[in-house]
Amino acid sequence: MQIRPLLKTLPALLCLFSASAFAESTLTVYTALEADQLKAYQTKFETEYPDIKLRWVRDSTGIITAKLLAEKAAPQADVVMGVAATSLLVLEKEGMLQAYAPKGVEKLNQRFVDDTKPPSWVGMDVWGATICFNTVEAAKQGLTKPESWKDLLKAEYKGKIVMPNPASSGTGYFDVSGWLSTFGEKDGWAYMDQLHNNIAQYTHSGSKPCKQAAAGEFPIGIAFEYRAAKLKEAGAPIDLVFPKEGLGWDVEATAIMKGTKNLEAARKLADWSASKSGNEQFANNFAIVAYPGVAKPNPLIPANYEQLLIKQDLKWAATNRDRILAEWTRRYDGKSEPKPAK
Repeated sequence: MQIRPLLKTLPALLCLFSASAFAESTLTVYTALEADQLKAYQTKFETEYPDIKLRWVRDSTGIITAKLLAEKAAPQADVVMGVAATSLLVLEKEGMLQAYAPKGVEKLNQRFVDDTKPPSWVGMDVWGATICFNTVEAAKQGLTKPESWKDLLKAEYKGKIVMPNPASSGTGYFDVSGWLSTFGEKDGWAYMDQLHNNIAQYTHSGSKPCKQAAAGEFPIGIAFEYRAAKLKEAGAPIDLVFPKEGLGWDVEATAIMKGTKNLEAARKLADWSASKSGNEQFANNFAIVAYPGVAKPNPLIPANYEQLLIKQDLKWAATNRDRILAEWTRRYDGKSEPKPAK
C-alpha cells in the first residue's frame, strides 16, 4: 500500500468534506401557517432545494407579529412566511424587512404583492372570513341558519357564537377591520357592541372557533374558509356560510428579515414561495393564490369567492392596527379565553 499518494489526497478529501458540511443551510422561519400545512410545504421545498433545511417557529398571527417586534433589535428569524400582509406592512414600516424581488415575481397577481420596488413582501394566497354553522346542534337548539353578519345579532344566538381575538389572530383582525370598512367606523363599533352580547368566547386562534363548532361545543364559529372546508370534508356536521355583506380577508405572504445571516438561502425560499411550484402547494389549501391560473375549484367554496371579498385596504388596516386593537381590547377583552401558558 502506498501511503504517500494517500497523504497527498487526504487534504483534498478533507476540503471536500468541509465544503459539503457547510453547504447546507438551516433557515429559521416564523410562520402563522396552519400546522397541517407545514409538512407538505417543507417536503416540497427541501426536495427542490436539498441544501436548505427549514426550522419552523409557529404561532397565531398576532403572537408571531408581537414576537418579531419584540426581537427587532436582535432578530431571530431569517424569513417570515405565511403571515398576514397587514402584519408585514407593520414590520416594513419599522424597517425590519429586506426588500427582494423573487424570480418570476412579475408573473404574480400584483394585487397580492407589495407595491414598493423591490417589494418587501410577496403574497402567497388569500384567506377570508367564513361562518361555521353546526346544523345538528342548531336543530337541537332550534336555531335558524345565519346568512349575513347582521343576522348574528339575533337574540337567539346569545352565548352561541365564538370568534378569534383580533390581537392574537390574523383572522380575527380581518373580521374587525372588515366590519369597520364595510359598515364605517361608527356603525362598525356599534355592530361589534351588539355582537359582543352574543359572543361566548374570543379565542386566540383563527381556526379554533370552527373546530369548536364542528365538535358541537358551540353552534356558530367565525373562522376562515380553509379550516371550515377541511373540517366539513372530514365529516363535521357544519355548513359554510359566506355572509352576503362581504368577507374580510388578508394575504398570507413571505418576507426576508433584514440582517439575516443566511441571505442567499432566504432568497431561495422567497423564490420558491413566488414560484408556480410553490403556488401549486398553496392551491391545495386555498381558493385564491398569487400565481394566476393555478387555483383549483373547491365544491365547498363558491366559484365567485374572489368577488365576495370586500374592498379591503390592507395599508389602512396595517396603519390603524394599534389603534383598532387598543379600542377592541378596551371594549371586549373580558370574554377572551385565557392565554396559553408559555
